[in-house]
Amino acid sequence: MEACGLHCTKIKNISVKIENQVILKDVSFDVHCGELTMIIGKNGAGKTTLLKALLNEIEHTGKVEFFDMKENKSKKIKIGYVPQHLNIERNMPTSVYDMFASYISDKPVFLRKNKELYAKIKENLKIFGADKLIDNRVGNLSGGELQRILLSIATYPIPNLLILDEPVSGVDRNGTRDFYEILSKLKNQYDMSIILVSHDLELVQKFADKVILLDKKVKKQGTAKEVFESREFKESFGSI
Repeated sequence: MEACGLHCTKIKNISVKIENQVILKDVSFDVHCGELTMIIGKNGAGKTTLLKALLNEIEHTGKVEFFDMKENKSKKIKIGYVPQHLNIERNMPTSVYDMFASYISDKPVFLRKNKELYAKIKENLKIFGADKLIDNRVGNLSGGELQRILLSIATYPIPNLLILDEPVSGVDRNGTRDFYEILSKLKNQYDMSIILVSHDLELVQKFADKVILLDKKVKKQGTAKEVFESREFKESFGSI
């Protein structure tokens, strides 16, 4: 199934200045529904800062706009987020159900399992092939399993935009393959727009629909081929 083409997230003139130091300057690009946009750049280029600005976690100028082309108007955007690292102690007693329920329910979840909520969470985990993990302790999960759980939480309810920061860092090859298969499913079945920061240029070449080369501002954007063959890319990374 192709992207519907009727929704677009517009990143408009995002700038961040910290103590008179310019971290980002007028960063602008569009992300269409059903599209995986991967952001690359050398260390210190402002990649994580950009994500924090999009999530309104730091002061910035500019805005994020979700535009419905079918209705020809802007709407409030729903954003899901999976961080690069989650500080979880090994063998912590919290179960996958407990963690998931604490994010989506305003009722205490550690006293007694809510059967209706349990069934709802299990159904959502099933989308990611993680329903059998619902009673597992979070601290005992592998890196790939944890990413499936975090993806499931970030996409409940289905957001307009999913933001991922180095999501397969520390995940093995099989886990990485499974992860990108899930992203493909989210793009195709739910018309989800996805922004993903990656340092792995091989994965970017293989999976990106669109690439943004960042160095405080957008230096180049386009397909992986267009960006990787550009002068701006060679100035940042040399030839690969």
